[in-house]
Amino acid sequence: MSNTMSDSYLTTTPVPAVTPQAKRPAPHINTDRFDTPIEVDRPILKTTGLYKSYRKGQHIIPVLRGVDFVANEGRITSIIGQSGSGKSTLLHLLGTLDVPDQGEIYFEDQRTDNLPTRQRDRLRNGQFGLIFQFYHLLPELTMLENVLTPAMISHGLFKYWANRKQLKDRARQLLELVGLGHRLNHKPRELSGGEMQRTAIARALISNPKVLLADEPTGNLDRQTGREVLNILRKLNEEQGLTIVMVTHDQSIADEADSIVRLVEGCVEHV
Repeated sequence: MSNTMSDSYLTTTPVPAVTPQAKRPAPHINTDRFDTPIEVDRPILKTTGLYKSYRKGQHIIPVLRGVDFVANEGRITSIIGQSGSGKSTLLHLLGTLDVPDQGEIYFEDQRTDNLPTRQRDRLRNGQFGLIFQFYHLLPELTMLENVLTPAMISHGLFKYWANRKQLKDRARQLLELVGLGHRLNHKPRELSGGEMQRTAIARALISNPKVLLADEPTGNLDRQTGREVLNILRKLNEEQGLTIVMVTHDQSIADEADSIVRLVEGCVEHV
């Protein structure tokens, strides 16, 4: 699906525009050089000059055109834009689900876009939790089993079997955390949209990731249910220090973040 862009698309690298919302103070870091703590933002995810295009028939469709992006550790960053602006493509690149045509991606100062496929898969499964608009739960599995699926994949059959009690206990704790401790043995068809999304959040957390990547997490929910999901994400961020990067087209949802990156036609918009 990926295709290298022609030189005509590689003409301009826009300056990134990240609008701080000053929701809460940055994390404190103690150093021997200072008598008092200082406040520092530490990038955990960043990109430089990302380009990405796709081919549709005989046509090359540019999606990202030189995107620079930063997400700071322990913060919520929202990526906002209209449909087709490239925000989901950017999230997929950050989560190693795809690779750019040009540019670089870094996680904790380690370049990720040029890693072999297996290393990217291991990085994604261990460090990134992903949630999507349409949940992607397996219909034949219970909620508990759905939450456990990433652990089954990452551990392999024998290691999973040896650690199944601890992993099941963690899955139960996560479902309790999102308010679904009473739904452990229900299947997706028996749950509401909000309950399925909360299950997807628990599943994304089973591997104890450092970054949660959320693609329109409230896009398929009514406003009240969407607010409940956002409250869960904010609680995870504030109480557990989880870094969250969230894609949305809704300004009111983007405003809940600590910083905003706005995409317009594949470029970061100047503010």
